[in-house]
Amino acid sequence: RDRYWAILEELFQELGYRDYLGALQRYRVEHPQDMHLLSMSSFLVDYPFANRLYPESLDVLERLRQWGPTILLTDGDVVFQPRKVERSGLSEAVNSHVLIYIHKELALDDVEARYPALHYVLVDDKPRILAAVKEVWGNRVTTVLPRQGQYAHDANALASFAIPDVTVDRIGDLLDCDLARLLAAAPRLKAVRR
Repeated sequence: RDRYWAILEELFQELGYRDYLGALQRYRVEHPQDMHLLSMSSFLVDYPFANRLYPESLDVLERLRQWGPTILLTDGDVVFQPRKVERSGLSEAVNSHVLIYIHKELALDDVEARYPALHYVLVDDKPRILAAVKEVWGNRVTTVLPRQGQYAHDANALASFAIPDVTVDRIGDLLDCDLARLLAAAPRLKAVRR
């Protein structure tokens, strides 16, 4: 198992997202006689993803849906990521408005085509993603960084990218945030219709 997690981390460095299936396949190539592969496969397929959500994240999605269309924008493989999204309850929380890309920050034209808006609010725990989206959408997006998870206290990641418009200690803090505050955090929009 230790080797599987090491491969997963290697792939994360290569791809920029967690490729659980790819890591298992690479492990299989390295260890074709390992009889634990079936149990590892079952473990991943049956993994209780709902238990890994940040506390109150489903409540936050419910609140955001009161303000407007709420879309889950995620990175991942085409087989395993949809299962994670479904099994975690996230798909249901956003009425199945889920977009899965290899690199979401490179698919913003598609996001805009599917969900046109004058302004977007993007909540992500990766400073790199927030900075990349801000670079493209500029003042048409309010970026929100919950300081939770792997990147929460990564000084290099935090120092390497533009400061998000809003930072919260944890995603659950967005329950106490109102839409006006989020919109006010980004530079003002010009009143232009597209």
